[in-house]
Amino acid sequence: MGWQCTGLRWPDEQGGPVLGWRRGRQTRGSALAYGTELGFRASGERACVGARGNACPLAAVVPARSTGARCAECARLDRAHSVAADTIPDDPRTYRVYLAWFGAGMVKVGITAEERGAARLREQGAVVFSWLGRGPLMAARRAEEVLRAALGVPDRIPYARKRAVRADLPDPGARAAEVAELYGKAAALDGRGWPEALERLPFEAVDHAGLFGIEAADGPGGPVRAVTGLVDGGVVAGRLVAAAGPDLQLDAGGDGVVVVDTRLMTGWELAAAGAGAGVSVPTVVVGGGALQTGLF
Repeated sequence: MGWQCTGLRWPDEQGGPVLGWRRGRQTRGSALAYGTELGFRASGERACVGARGNACPLAAVVPARSTGARCAECARLDRAHSVAADTIPDDPRTYRVYLAWFGAGMVKVGITAEERGAARLREQGAVVFSWLGRGPLMAARRAEEVLRAALGVPDRIPYARKRAVRADLPDPGARAAEVAELYGKAAALDGRGWPEALERLPFEAVDHAGLFGIEAADGPGGPVRAVTGLVDGGVVAGRLVAAAGPDLQLDAGGDGVVVVDTRLMTGWELAAAGAGAGVSVPTVVVGGGALQTGLF
């Protein structure tokens, strides 16, 4: 039995991305560094990753293009214990409400368990964020609903849109200013729906562009392609130049710039592929022309 990929994690604000792996009950992580070679070869069929840390009882095969990597039954079980699905309203943990900025004019409001810190923001690919408040789950959820309506921002943004706007980031000052403006509007809601149980937190714009490696503008030129799914024996290899959310961006030399959504890697058994192995999996062109490092 080989190692099965479990996806990309961002456990540390300073440490960068980590690829997770599982083989039976064994788990491990591979810390990734920009500028190093990264290559893998898929083997066999893509298997359901199970639910809540348990293996799929059906050992089901899942579609190559699915970002969920779960069969219908495991997806249902996983969602049955989800804060996002409002299935555990009595969760006793403290939650935080945040504003997350992904690109010009693209901001969302959300909540995350305080014990996770900002890991959820990094997992979503938030370029900039600020905390708004902290308190019980239902108070945080209520604030999320109030702010969504008052500020005219969503609580969910399709990932393809987040990826596209990273091609043209404004300067750090402009990024922070947009978040600050919305924070100010949120702060002005005192007495108009802000839950009493939710403690306000001061404004602080946290910028992840440097952590993601998307600040520099000296990446290779040419079209950018995104992997649409792996196949048995398929190879992806190149030099890691940036990462954000679940995405890895590789300079694959003669094969150009390739973006890999690591959610498409989960469930596959992957073996190492040497530098220069290139790309032999289905891709789609997602950009072209002069490339700013970090175009996902």
